[in-house]
Amino acid sequence: MTPRELARNTLAILFLGGLIAASLWILRPFLPSLIWSAMIVIATWPLLRTLEKRLWGRRWLAALVMMLALALVFVIPLAIAVATVLAHAGAIVAWAKSLVGLQLPPPPDWVGALPVLGDSIAEAWRDAVAAGWPAMAKRVAPYADDAVRWLAAQTGSAGVIGAQMLLTVVLSAVLYLDGEAAAGQLRRFGTRLGGERGAAAVHLAGKAVRAVALGVVVTALVQALAGGIGLLAAGVPFAGVLTAVMFVLAVAQIGAVPVLVCAVAWLWWGGQIGIGTALLVWAVVVGTLDNVLRPVLIRQGAELPLLLIFAGVIGGILGFGLIGIFVGPVVLAVAYTLLQDWMNESPSGG
Repeated sequence: MTPRELARNTLAILFLGGLIAASLWILRPFLPSLIWSAMIVIATWPLLRTLEKRLWGRRWLAALVMMLALALVFVIPLAIAVATVLAHAGAIVAWAKSLVGLQLPPPPDWVGALPVLGDSIAEAWRDAVAAGWPAMAKRVAPYADDAVRWLAAQTGSAGVIGAQMLLTVVLSAVLYLDGEAAAGQLRRFGTRLGGERGAAAVHLAGKAVRAVALGVVVTALVQALAGGIGLLAAGVPFAGVLTAVMFVLAVAQIGAVPVLVCAVAWLWWGGQIGIGTALLVWAVVVGTLDNVLRPVLIRQGAELPLLLIFAGVIGGILGFGLIGIFVGPVVLAVAYTLLQDWMNESPSGG
C-alpha cells in the first residue's frame, strides 16, 4: 500500500468514525426511548400479530391498540405514582415524627418459643427495648422533612421520565407499523458483518429479549401483583408503593419475599398474629412462584441456560441501569452462542 492510499484510507476511517460519533451524539436524547421501544416491540411482536389477525388483518389498528395498551401500562401508572407521592407527603412526615412517641413492647412469650432462632430473636428484642426506641426515633425524625423534600424534588424529574415514556410509546407504534422492514435491515447488517453467523446472532438477540421479557419481567409482575394482593388483604399501609418495590426487587432477582417478611413483622408487632401468619404463608407461596414460572417462560422464549439469563439481568442492571435488564442477557446470549459455534467448529485441516 502506497503512502497516498494509506493516508486516504486513514482519512476515510476517521471521517466515518466522526460521522458515527456525531450521529450518536445527536440521537443521544432519544437513544433510551429507542432502545426501550425496540425491546418492547420484539417482546410483544407475537401479540401484535395475533391482534392483527383478529382485527381483520389491519396492522394500523393493531398498532393503535398496542400503543394504547402501552400508554395504560407505562405513562398512566407513572402519573398516578407521582400524584400519590405528592398527596401523601404530609402524611409521611407526620408518620415519621410520630415514631418519637412509639414505645417498643417487650417480646411476646411465643417469640422465645420459636424453634432454633426463638431465643436469639427474643434476646435481640429485649436489647432493643433496653436501648430505647424513642431515643433512636428522635435522631431519625429530623431527617424526615429533608427526605420528603428530596422526594418532592425528584418528582420534578418525573416529567422528563414521563416524556421519555411517551416517546417510547410513539416509537413503539412506528416499529409496530413497519417492524418487518426494520428486522430485515438488522438481518442485512448482521449478514454484512459476519455472514450467516451475523444473521444468526441478530435472530438470537431477538430470542434473548423475548426470553427475558417472558421469564424475568412477567414473573416479576406476577410476583409483585400476588404480593400486593396479600398486602392489601392484610391491611398493610402503602400497599401500592410496596408492590412497586416488590416488582423492582423481583426484576433484580432478589424477589418479593423481603418486603412481605417486613410486612409480616409489622403485623406481628401490632399484635395481629393471625393475619401476620396468614401473610407469612402467602409470602412462601409468592416466593416459590419464580422457581416454577420463570424457567417455563424462559424456555418459551429461547433455549438458553438459566444461569446465563440471570447473570445477564443482574450484571446488566449494575452496568447499564434499568435498560440493562435486556441489554445484559442479549450481550451474553450472543457471545455465548458465538463462542459455542467457534468451539464446535472443526479446525481446518483437522
